[in-house]
Amino acid sequence: MKKYPLYDIILKLEGDIRMSNGITKSALCAEFLGSMFLVMSAISPILLFAYVFETSMGVALFANAISVAFVLCALIEIFGPISSAHFNPVVTMVMLLEKKIRPARAALFILFQIAGGIAGTLASHLMFFEQIGSLMSIAQKTREGYMFPSEIFATFILVLAILLLVKAQSGKSSIIIGLLVGGQIIATSSMMFANPQVTIARMFTDSSAGIRPIDGLIFIAMQIIGALLAYAVYRFIFAKVKTHH
Repeated sequence: MKKYPLYDIILKLEGDIRMSNGITKSALCAEFLGSMFLVMSAISPILLFAYVFETSMGVALFANAISVAFVLCALIEIFGPISSAHFNPVVTMVMLLEKKIRPARAALFILFQIAGGIAGTLASHLMFFEQIGSLMSIAQKTREGYMFPSEIFATFILVLAILLLVKAQSGKSSIIIGLLVGGQIIATSSMMFANPQVTIARMFTDSSAGIRPIDGLIFIAMQIIGALLAYAVYRFIFAKVKTHH
């Protein structure tokens, strides 16, 4: 039978999934749940403080930063041993470039991260349905201009930190990443999305936590650029120096 390149690729992907089937199920579940609760920690504080407590957006933003920092730290500890706690397609992308994850597994991770993020938006809207009035709606919140380069910087430092912490086999990664993300939320003009699945999820909340789809797509492009720049710097730092004898 004549074989085609696409046929070979499909067979390889199928083989990758079969080889790690048991591990993949638990890992995918971990990525879905971690992504869901990460998005909830980003959206719910803004809904609670801005719509229920009727505080200023400045107070809501601080609440958002604290919530994400605490919850992300906990999620990494909970799901890290199961899936390495990516919860972020660009993190999965650089781990694929580092050959720390198989292509099929990476693709599944990204799909489940996005699905989990959208589920997180639904859960947040369900909890605050009285204030929001819908389970899902297309965001109209504009985030543009100076916020675009902000996403490059935010994603760059996040991905570089993860790569360096993994390289060092740090036992404090969850605390460091949690503090970094929480701090960058109130230190960047874009309020640090730095995550394509979070960006997609927030396209479906027409609240102060949302982002217009057109702006969201540009955010994602900036996030990919930031992640690739971080990976390039990481590779440069640890490039093997050729010695001449």
